Amino acid sequence: MQSPRLCADCAVRDSALCGSLNDVELGSLNRIAQRRHLAPGETIIWAGDDSVICGNVLAGILKLSASTSGGREQTVGLLYPADFVGRPFADQANFTVTALTDVTLCIFPRASFEAVLHDHVRMERLLLERTFAAWEDARARMLMLARLSAEEKIATFLLDMAVRAANTGCSAAPGGPLTFDLPVTRTQIAELLGLTIETVSRQLTRLKNNGVIALPGARAVTIRDRLALEARAEAA
Repeated sequence: MQSPRLCADCAVRDSALCGSLNDVELGSLNRIAQRRHLAPGETIIWAGDDSVICGNVLAGILKLSASTSGGREQTVGLLYPADFVGRPFADQANFTVTALTDVTLCIFPRASFEAVLHDHVRMERLLLERTFAAWEDARARMLMLARLSAEEKIATFLLDMAVRAANTGCSAAPGGPLTFDLPVTRTQIAELLGLTIETVSRQLTRLKNNGVIALPGARAVTIRDRLALEARAEAA
């Protein structure tokens, strides 16, 4: 039977929506779930298309993007392991969802997922709570874009990336420098933070020259002085 296997090897079960479900609720989801693997650059949801799937990110990173009036793609957010993807109770998708890395998803047909929520009110409430938390994160990001300087935005962004990287166990030594790869390009960082790519590059270079970070590769970042980086982000 596929259901137990799907959950037995799930790396994010404790932190995703499923982690709060009882055996009956989990069994209902398992009956409609399937694994889906995406290669970098592969799109699973297109903005404006019918909303037909939703699910949990199990591994990898996805980007949310929208098209501007001029036809340019604008990155508006990132989804990480344990995040929920898709829009239940919505007929159309608001954003295009594309894999930045190799991605594994646990996918549910939207109509079937809505039926499960209807039958399990507690699960519907848990999803609502996660949705409200995502809204609060989005509002915090809007506030950050409105009131922080370019240096503070970059420092805050790097600290957030460092926390997520540390959760993957990639630190070389406890309490030591943390090296990780940024999941987005500098152009996408600029879009996310409301900056120009020149400003992003200038701020990263300044942090490097001040010994706060190192830039050992095209996307690699090493946090050399976390306290100094936190000091630069303290206004956040």
